[in-house]
Order: sequence, then C-alpha cells, then structure tokens
Amino acid sequence: MRKLALSDEILMSVDKPARYIGNEINIVRKNPRDMAIRFAMCFPDVYEIGMSHLGIQILYDMFNQREDVYCERVYSPWVDLHKIMKEQNIPLFTLETQSPVKDMDFLGITIQYEMCYTNILQVLDLSQIPLLAKMRTEDDPIVIGGGPCTYNPEPLADFFDIFYIGEGETQYDALFDLYKSVRAKGGTRCEFLRAVSQLPGIYVPSLYEVSYKSDGTIEAFQPRYEDVPPTIRKEIQMDLTDTVYPRKPLVPYIKVTQDRVVLEIQRGCIRGCRFCQAGMIYRPTRERDVDMLKECAREMLESSGHEEISLSSLSSSDYSRLPELINYLIGFKEKGVNISLPSLRIDAFSLDVMSKVQDIRKSSLTFAPEAGSQRLRNVINKGLTESVILEGAGLAFEGGWQKVKLYFMLGLPTETENDMQEIPRLADKIARRYYEIPKEKRNGKCQITISTSFFVPKPFTPFQWASMQTKEEYLRRARIVNEEMKEQLNRKSLKYNWHEADVTVLEGVFARGDRRVGQVLLSAYEKGCIFDSWSEFFDNSKWMDAFQECGVSIDFYNLRERDLDEILPWDFIDCGVSKSFLKREWKNAMEGKVTPNCKMQCNGCGAAQFEGGVCLEHQN
Repeated sequence: MRKLALSDEILMSVDKPARYIGNEINIVRKNPRDMAIRFAMCFPDVYEIGMSHLGIQILYDMFNQREDVYCERVYSPWVDLHKIMKEQNIPLFTLETQSPVKDMDFLGITIQYEMCYTNILQVLDLSQIPLLAKMRTEDDPIVIGGGPCTYNPEPLADFFDIFYIGEGETQYDALFDLYKSVRAKGGTRCEFLRAVSQLPGIYVPSLYEVSYKSDGTIEAFQPRYEDVPPTIRKEIQMDLTDTVYPRKPLVPYIKVTQDRVVLEIQRGCIRGCRFCQAGMIYRPTRERDVDMLKECAREMLESSGHEEISLSSLSSSDYSRLPELINYLIGFKEKGVNISLPSLRIDAFSLDVMSKVQDIRKSSLTFAPEAGSQRLRNVINKGLTESVILEGAGLAFEGGWQKVKLYFMLGLPTETENDMQEIPRLADKIARRYYEIPKEKRNGKCQITISTSFFVPKPFTPFQWASMQTKEEYLRRARIVNEEMKEQLNRKSLKYNWHEADVTVLEGVFARGDRRVGQVLLSAYEKGCIFDSWSEFFDNSKWMDAFQECGVSIDFYNLRERDLDEILPWDFIDCGVSKSFLKREWKNAMEGKVTPNCKMQCNGCGAAQFEGGVCLEHQN
C-alpha cells in the first residue's frame, strides 16, 4: 500500500497546509488491507467548501459503517499545490491514508454546480486517471458522479463511468455488493458496468447512444442493448427518520465555510417556484421526526464541540414541528451554542424565534422576492405579495433589525423593463417602512442591500424550455435597475450588487447542454481553466476560445426557446415530476396564473407515486 504524504517543504510553501493533512476530529480509521472496497469521496472544490457539504458527511458515515468498505476523502488542491503536483508528478491522494486516488476501487464525485466542472477534470488529471471514460483500464477506479447536476449528466457523460441519479441512501449497498460479486468471479470493468446498469437509479452513459437532427436537436436517445433500461428513475429515501445521519461529524482544524453542526430537518419543498430545480427534483417534501432531530442535535454538538447549529432545509418555516424543535434548541444557548435559522419566511413567528436566538444588532434579515413586480412574482409562482413583504419588513424593523438583504433575478421569462424598475422601487418602499418608525425607536439608519443574479433555466423545472439572454443584455438589465435606484427617495439607504454575466452564460450552456458540450469542457481545462466559480480565477476569454475551436454554438443552447415536443438531453430521467405537469406549469406561467402550494392542494405533479411525505395528506 503506497502512501504519498507531502513533504514538510511542500506543505510550508502552500496556503493553508491543513487542507491536505487529514487527521481531523472524528476521522474514520481502518486498515486498508482488510477492506474489500476502497472508495475515494470527492468534492471538486477547495477543502473549506467541500468540508461544509452535508451530503458527503452522510455518505462518509454510511459507507464507513460497512466493515468491508473504507470511504476516504479528497478535495480539489488549491492552485498553488496544483502547480507543484503537476511539476513534480505527485498523484492526488486521500486525506485518511495519503493513498493515491488511482489505487482506489471507486472515485465518487459530488456534482453540485456547473462551474465546478473543470475541477472534476482537475481531480481526474491530478489523480492520473484518464479523463475520458473510454480510455480507462482495469487498473483505474470506477468514476461515479452524484448530486443535483446529475439530473442532466450529459455534458459530463464522456468523463464518468456511472452516474447515481437521486438520493444516496438507497442503492449504494447493492452497488457495493454487486461490485464484490463481479470481482470475485473475475469479472471485468465492462461486465460490472453492464451489470450495475440494472440497479435502480444507476445510469451508465457508455451504454446509451444519441443521434441528432440536421437542426442540432436530439433525434433519439436510446440504450445500446435490450437489457439496459431506457428510463432511469431517481432514487429517493422516503423514511428520513430511521436512516443514516452522521452523529459524529468531521471537524476540521481550519475555518471552513459552514463551521457548525448541520441539522437537516426535511427534504423537498411545497412551494413550487417555477425557476427552482431543487423544489422539483426533491419532491415530495419529507420531514424528519422531531425526536430524532433532538437526539442528533445533542449527540452532534457533544461529539464535535461546535458552538453553532444550523437547520438545513429548502423552506424551514414549512417544517410542521419547528416550534417544538426551536424551543428545544434554545436550551443550548445557555451552553454558548448559537442557532442559525436559514430559509425562514419573514413572519411574526419567525421573527419572534430569531429575536431569541440571534444578536439582532449584528445580524441582517434576508428576503428573496426574486422579482420586483407582483405580475412577475405570479409568473414564477413565488407566492409572495407586496403587502406580505412590507408587513414582514415592518415587523422586523419594529423588532430591532435595520439591515435587510433582498435577492432578485433578472432575465426571467416575460420580464419587462417595468419589472426591472420595480426592484429598487420595492426596496425603497421597504426603506420607507423603516422610517415610519419613530426616530427614538430606530437603531440608526437602515441598510437595504439589493442583489440580483441572472436567471438560468434548469432541467425539470417549468422554465426548462425558456430562452436566456446574451451577456450584454443581462448587463443592460442590471444598468436599468441601477439607474432606477438613483431615482428613489431613500437611495442612500440602498446598495446594489449584481452577478457576473459571463459566468451565467456558461452556467446556462452546461445546465441544459448535451454530450457535444463535453469537448468544450475538456478544451477549456487544457487551456488552464479551473476554479471557475472563483472570480479571481475565472477567465472568460479561454472559454470563448474553447467554444470557437470546438465549433459549439452558445446561442444554440442559450438563446432559443425549446419546442415543448423537443427531446431534451435529460428526458431519459424520471425525476418523479411528470413532463405533462411541467408543461402545464409553463403554460400557467405564461398566463400569470398562480398554482397553490402542495399543502393547500395536490396539483398532480406525479410525486405521489412515491407514496409518502406531504403527498399522503391528500390521499384521504
């Protein structure tokens, strides 16, 4: 068994050497020689980001509960170490045993965001694993991808042996057992891939072929063999209470993005925002039992020593036992533990809770209206009226808050110039609400920060057929918002930030691209593109050169509205939400019709097929 510990000289020459030495609190130690399977779990970004990801912590705990599997971790080396490893031919290694990743049986990569795609190639390259799946041999690990971006895996199809579609708790035990069985019989890599394609939720891209029409759209997507399933249905863990959860989370020695205990209270969302992929692919909404959460909170705080606990959910306010859970967690305040409550709607209950658990003089509140006008909020099915927004802001101001962050999107379907101008107008109305409070009861001046991102259509949303805009058009819309802000009465209380348009354009291509855009990704990496989600390293000119050299049109993927009958690159995946429902919601959006949330009524999205979660409430 080889070990590749970095020399002290190298460690002392790179930023934050603790990223690479392992030995964190609660690390799992096993004898690799006793293991039938070794699995390298990778988050393709810097250590501080990857260590904050709950999904990896869950799977790390789950895999290592097996006596025959050793799950180790690997992250993207920062640019300084990347350079040294390339120059000195040092293979990428795991943190647990400092073993080469290329010696593992599996390399599992979580794929969270399109702008991390070049970092996936970085990990493969530094691991000295062939970038293209078709070039790998019996000596190379099986490369498997998971996470939300696998709901359109096609841009990465050439680089992965397997994609796991859905939630990881359900099929990995079967996958490991199958791998052991095939290996015990002397089976080959190809034989394992053929066999594993029979497991639910498993997609092996090499076993499918795509043909295209003369206009560039997909003509057909089909399996190469009769025994390979034509449709892959997502895997979903319906029972979130009696399942794995990391009671002893890994604790890093350096500060990471989320340096706290994370308590996932539920999965899914009832709201049905038409731009939100997570709200569709994680249906139906499923809650964890409150007693289980209390037990987890206590054990995780004790085993980690963390001084903060955060509730994880797409919409924490919708968790039915939230008051009981909050009252329990408040008891930890006496022990010096802070409580973080993201994803709360701003209403009287939420503000009352936050006043108990936060230092109001140091915190700011976050609203996400997403659109400035009521017309556009109806188009996206946001479910927020202006009166609700202003009432929530008023309650917050009266409760002592003075800083508010507002999040919006530009470029949404049907957006008009008036919709853009309504963004700073709404912010000004919120500021006016603050100054209605008697001066002696205010905490100084209010600060309203407006942030706009640019809309990117995502697979399995009602907006998956929508067109995007050019970089120049996105920036023009941001300028409209900025100019209108200068006209507002309380402009000194308003601040405006907007997202990078270059990144949005690329994100759009890879969000809805097909296999043909993979060559652009490879070309960009060969030109030196890595850490594209970090503005200091993003180089748009290299990307534009890659598109031009590969003859791939950005406009084809971004600027055309898809026909409702077009075969989309991800149509072979069944995410639990029917295409007919998405089409119905697209039509409702164009007509400005609001669809009630899942607790108000069942809208027939298709998630009832899983026979659990919020869907059960409508079966009686």
